[in-house]
Amino acid sequence: MKKTLYALVLSVLFFSCQQNQENAATYTPRVLTANEKFNGYLEGSDSAFTVLVHKDEASSSEVKEEFKVKFRDTLVKIQINKADPNSATEKFSSVQFINTQKTTMLVQISDKSGLTAPCYLLSIKDGKLEVISLYRPSTGKQDTKYTTGIIKVGRAGYVVNNDFYITNVNAQVYLIKRQNPNERIQGQFILNSPDKSTLVFLTEKSLYQVHYVSDDVHNETFSKAVPQSAADLPEWVRNNFMWQKNKKGITFLKFNDSDRIVDIREFQ
Repeated sequence: MKKTLYALVLSVLFFSCQQNQENAATYTPRVLTANEKFNGYLEGSDSAFTVLVHKDEASSSEVKEEFKVKFRDTLVKIQINKADPNSATEKFSSVQFINTQKTTMLVQISDKSGLTAPCYLLSIKDGKLEVISLYRPSTGKQDTKYTTGIIKVGRAGYVVNNDFYITNVNAQVYLIKRQNPNERIQGQFILNSPDKSTLVFLTEKSLYQVHYVSDDVHNETFSKAVPQSAADLPEWVRNNFMWQKNKKGITFLKFNDSDRIVDIREFQ
């Protein structure tokens, strides 16, 4: 009787493993091509994606959320290293839809190594799911500092690792033009222009600015010392720079040279 029961338990466990394997699919990410759109349409009112939330309460100090994603009835796993099947994972630290059709998601792998985890797009095309890698090789000396993952830029979109800009609503992905082709921008993203088309990065010696639609760039070197405190930076930019349009109608930040004759009565 015990042997029969033991065999039955093994059969159930084996069947469960088979079910789990059948309900999971591993995807090898493809490379992104320049300025792709991921605003595909899918019949029906419901999204083909389901997001599962898991709360990790192992740490008493904080509760960490992790996410899993299902495409229809299949769990999505991403093989991070093309040469290593064991690098496949289904755990994400961040998931979000980036188009109104809800056919494309921006995700970031849940990585406990302390490094910035890779980001991907999950996108439905012709009824099938594809995974797109948001990675460009870089040899920058301060890549660790400026590879910051996903930065939300208001309602307009997302900057990913200083290398990609993704527009919200229609899910178009732009490659951000680098200062040096071999390295991602060695600076901190600080703001977007009022017309939502120029990205501004604070580098060591300048404001490096990219009009992501046209790839036009402007590098505004500093003529004044930059404040050391991050809290003082927005006010410093407001006081020393202003938005100006060039002959092409592109908006860039320029140094505001507001020298004027000072009335002596101002000092009384």
